[in-house]
Amino acid sequence: MKKKIVLAYSGGLDTSIIIPWLKENYNCEVITYTADVGQGEELDPIYEKALKSGADKAIIENIQDEFVTDYLWPLLKSGAKYETTYLLGTISRPLIAKKLVEIAKKEGATAICHGATGKGNDQVRFELAIMQLAPEIEIIAPWRIWHFKSREECIDYAKKHNILVDATKKLPYSMDKNLWYLSHEGGVLEDCKNEAPADIYTFTQHPKTASDEIEELKIEFKSGIPIALNDKNLTGTNIMHQLNKIGKKHGIGCLDIVENRVVGMKSRGAYEFPGAEILYQAHKMLESITIDRESMHYKNKIALDYADLVYDGKWFSNIKKNLDAFIDKTQEKVCGEVVIKLYKGNVFPVSISSPYSLYNPDLAGFTMGSDYDQMDAKGFINIFGLPLKICGFIDKKYE
Repeated sequence: MKKKIVLAYSGGLDTSIIIPWLKENYNCEVITYTADVGQGEELDPIYEKALKSGADKAIIENIQDEFVTDYLWPLLKSGAKYETTYLLGTISRPLIAKKLVEIAKKEGATAICHGATGKGNDQVRFELAIMQLAPEIEIIAPWRIWHFKSREECIDYAKKHNILVDATKKLPYSMDKNLWYLSHEGGVLEDCKNEAPADIYTFTQHPKTASDEIEELKIEFKSGIPIALNDKNLTGTNIMHQLNKIGKKHGIGCLDIVENRVVGMKSRGAYEFPGAEILYQAHKMLESITIDRESMHYKNKIALDYADLVYDGKWFSNIKKNLDAFIDKTQEKVCGEVVIKLYKGNVFPVSISSPYSLYNPDLAGFTMGSDYDQMDAKGFINIFGLPLKICGFIDKKYE
């Protein structure tokens, strides 16, 4: 009986040539698994392509709802951005790894294969998740063991095996897409002196070519989770699809950054986050009136650690689960409506309202009121600044 291997299959250059490569080197049956996390039309030819490339069985599963509910919304509530900038688009990896394990157990496979390179972050994310969920399963990473050294060599191998791929030697971008983002790496982007080509943005668009009309948008949240757009209740998946369309129209979410990979090197990527950027900003606005000062400051601190955990592939770790518990507690009263305006890549605040708002106009305004005696401030400052005053005397004494 031949060995069975489950391959995380995207239909792109790397995973397409992995199918014949596995058969040549492992004399095995290959079962491809493709997770539909919002890639859109690019999934249409996946099934036939996998079989034509030599797969013995091809599985495609729509997991968009689970992706949004169990992965995107926890990320949104955390407010985490890797290195304060990147909205963690590869958050789909732990979910895909979870599904690969499920398929492997169901099909009786003894190994899982992925197409992540030996220089990238995704090898870490896939393998850490698999190691925790199914430590007994073998992991095969072709990029770490085969003889190919470049995408150009992979393209030649694909042609040799009559495998059609979108990548070309002229446009050798590595792209990844889901409901949350679209990424571009490789090609001219590898030189930081090069500006990202204007035609690279497709999930959103450059603000210069965006609509000349301002659009107002209302988003309603319940416990930190978006539940309605413009007074229309929608599922999480539909909200993401709608916001991506709206964000694209206005050129929201273009990002070109150099980041520090888990494996130690720096890499450059051009990213598109139309819907995600809108949600992050609107959510942050609502938090500003519903979360107290100390909780907000502490949440902002752990957001950096949370981002590192997600980026490093530790989605299923105990520390991440514990941080989720704290974050969920802070979100209980993050309920209300946010109205924003979108224009040329920008998100402008219009109004924020919540039944749990901590903002008190009588206290915040310049008009004197009975709830706040300004004379109290003198005693507060004297006590609050006492340590500094003592240090000042000491410093002056030894000048």
